[in-house]
Amino acid sequence: MDPILVGKAITTEDGGPVFLQPGFGNRHGLVAGATGTGKTVTLMTLAEGFSRIGVPVFLADVKGDVAGLAVPGTPSEKLAARIAQLGIADYRNEAAPVVFWDLWGKAGHPVRATISEMGPTLLGRILELNDTQAGVLDIVFKLADDRGLLLLDLPDLRALLNLIAEERKDVSTSYGLVSTQSIGAIQRALLRLEQEGADAFFGEPALELADLMRTTPDGRGVVNILAADQLILKPRLYSSFLLWLLSELFETLPEVGDLDKPRLVFVFDEAHLLFDDAPAALQQRIEQVVRLIRSKGVGVYFCSQFPDDVPTNVLGQLGNRFQHALRAYTPRDQKAVRTAAETFVANPALDVAQAIGQLGVGEALVSTLQGKGVPMPVERTLIAPPRCRMGAITEAERAQVRAGSPVGGKYDTRIDRESAAERLAKKAGTRAEQAQAPAAKTAESESAGDGNGFGQAVKDALFGTKRRQGMIETMAKQTARTVGSQVGRQILRGLLGGMFGGKR
Repeated sequence: MDPILVGKAITTEDGGPVFLQPGFGNRHGLVAGATGTGKTVTLMTLAEGFSRIGVPVFLADVKGDVAGLAVPGTPSEKLAARIAQLGIADYRNEAAPVVFWDLWGKAGHPVRATISEMGPTLLGRILELNDTQAGVLDIVFKLADDRGLLLLDLPDLRALLNLIAEERKDVSTSYGLVSTQSIGAIQRALLRLEQEGADAFFGEPALELADLMRTTPDGRGVVNILAADQLILKPRLYSSFLLWLLSELFETLPEVGDLDKPRLVFVFDEAHLLFDDAPAALQQRIEQVVRLIRSKGVGVYFCSQFPDDVPTNVLGQLGNRFQHALRAYTPRDQKAVRTAAETFVANPALDVAQAIGQLGVGEALVSTLQGKGVPMPVERTLIAPPRCRMGAITEAERAQVRAGSPVGGKYDTRIDRESAAERLAKKAGTRAEQAQAPAAKTAESESAGDGNGFGQAVKDALFGTKRRQGMIETMAKQTARTVGSQVGRQILRGLLGGMFGGKR
């Protein structure tokens, strides 16, 4: 299989071509350099190279210019001069097969994941929860599993939080202490997340990994481009989504060992966002995934400004290096230059630390793995230009590419099936009906009587009930008291008159 042309070595006058061997494409890589030094062009060149040999690629488009992969490039004198300098005989302007994706479904097909697939660890990072709140989120997922409730979208998660609030004492006894303060904090974090538009990301149909690993009928790998110009403004959501996707690949794909080319190349742009403020457990998880996913046939390529944006344990796993210029203006920059220089295999003909500050735009220090996986000595390299457009595309061009996509009919329409929120709402409705049933039965029996509710009421009023006397009984007693009083007075007057001889 033909290797991927990276560029031409210019360390010495007789420098030859620099290649990336497909068989070592799954040994991961790093593209680093200051802003404006050509990192994006290097990524596009690598993506095109992998696509031509039948390897699908996934990468994020942070600035909007990676989308140029979907459109053929435009010939120019400057481009012709670079091609002649590199000695590329088969160069031609052409587009790569591209599928656009977007978490919000505006600049590409919607990308969705369920709450269950995201898991409590990554979701807790997106919500910026502390350890106590994250523990409550663990309980939410455990309770959902135990009760067979599907967590698909944000309403499902809210419904479970409300259930835990209602049954807080019992839940605290069975699963661990849950406070109303923690539940309230999670609810507020969910509200913020929803206001940022992340509710569109959670739901179904969820992304199937097989749709990221497509090839065209002529054998070219599809380049999947995630629109991230707005997503990058929410760094935790951006980094957590890419880490979730990488973890899904790791957990789903079978072991395949070392192949003659990768099954998928995954590019993680703005890699420092992945590691900023990441807890130790999460960093350990990232290191594990990067170390072991190679055997699943996946190559991971990090892109960032400084090499030390990537932790040392992860940096040591990256076999293919592409270092663009760094300007050592500050102590931070000087440290980054030393770090970059120390990570390359030395070349006697090149002072690496000095060369990093002298690289021009479109030049990089390159070291790739060669025979038996041994890294080649670092070479100052003139990067080969991509064959696509090196710049943004129009909305009409994007719409045309999207219209011809093989997955549009599958993901563009959202599905809302019965899950935790619906089941709990239905259960609450059933309880309310059961609570109302005894009251309704009592009212019915009281109104039934002799078949006439009004007649029964009149009867009770006239003749009374066990608890109160009726009108007839009351009148009889009153009459008796009145008659008795009159007779008594007459008898009394007769007796007194007879005793005292008085006249009446």
